Amino acid sequence: MSTNIFAFIIVLGILIFFHELGHFLIARFFGVGVEKFSLGFGPKIFGKRIGNTDYCVSAIPLGGFVKMVGEEPNAEVKPEDLSLSFTHKHVLKRILIVAAGPFFNLLLAIIIFFGMFQIYGTFILEPSVGEVKENSPAFRGELKKGDRIVAINEIPIESWDDMAKSISESNGEELVLHIQRNESIIVANVKPELITTKNIFGEDIQRYVLGITSSGDGFSKELNFFQAFSESIIQTYNISKLTIVSIVKLIQGAISTKTLGGPLMIAEMAGQQAEEGISNLLFFIALLSINLGIINFLPIPVLDGGHLVFFFIEAATGRPVNIRFREIAQQVGMFVLVTLMIYVFYNDITRMFFS
Repeated sequence: MSTNIFAFIIVLGILIFFHELGHFLIARFFGVGVEKFSLGFGPKIFGKRIGNTDYCVSAIPLGGFVKMVGEEPNAEVKPEDLSLSFTHKHVLKRILIVAAGPFFNLLLAIIIFFGMFQIYGTFILEPSVGEVKENSPAFRGELKKGDRIVAINEIPIESWDDMAKSISESNGEELVLHIQRNESIIVANVKPELITTKNIFGEDIQRYVLGITSSGDGFSKELNFFQAFSESIIQTYNISKLTIVSIVKLIQGAISTKTLGGPLMIAEMAGQQAEEGISNLLFFIALLSINLGIINFLPIPVLDGGHLVFFFIEAATGRPVNIRFREIAQQVGMFVLVTLMIYVFYNDITRMFFS
């Protein structure tokens, strides 16, 4: 339990710090005054005032905030502070300041993945056959356990992913496989078959297969600086895309809302990953950071995405959104978030004590 709590505080602290750091740095870059930079909500535990900013850690570690001069449209701003006021900055600058928070969460993931790729390289799953299913195309093509597919239609195959992609894109046409078996290279003509299977969301999909499973053999490939950077961008993009699709599937009802987890689930998973090792914990932080960034881009009032909607409307119309309308929208957004928080807490408790 103590490991879970400690890991939870570390994970959440890093995520919140980077998110608020994004708002803070871009606000200061555009000359906006920052009155308070807080990790957590509620009563102040400790902190220090530097210049005009109060940096502090607060009691409730479920978020954080950056309080800027003139942040609210109806806030009273002293004449001498107008140049520091958030509301009085050009709308495009306000858009960049608000978008910086979730963007920095994505940036954190890129930094973590880059470091991991530099240190550990990337794992390559070899295109080696583990099992051959009976009466499958591979079975009829006389493939055997231990075979390594080195080329398909004269195109070299270096990984299991390369092989799977070639099979998937075959459209069922016959493939010429060059196979390494012991010290020999043999050739087999195999026609993939179309099957119906489940994707990660439990939906039926159709794909072409040979009827083989992986042996699980692989190796770690070292990456140079540019390769590691490129892979970190690709990894962040792929997880972001998967997160967005998952949110859409939740809205459509294709994924059960019972899969949603809250702070208790995060604490439990953070503790588990911490016990597995620093690399697992770092990957978990990157994964959560991407999720936090994507969620904050959602067009829900009180989230960064909701503020961005208001600012984009202002940029398009040339005038700010009605203050009363914004207040009502934010109240609705707060109600939605509180309801969601209650639901995920319920899921956490049900999962921990009744499953």
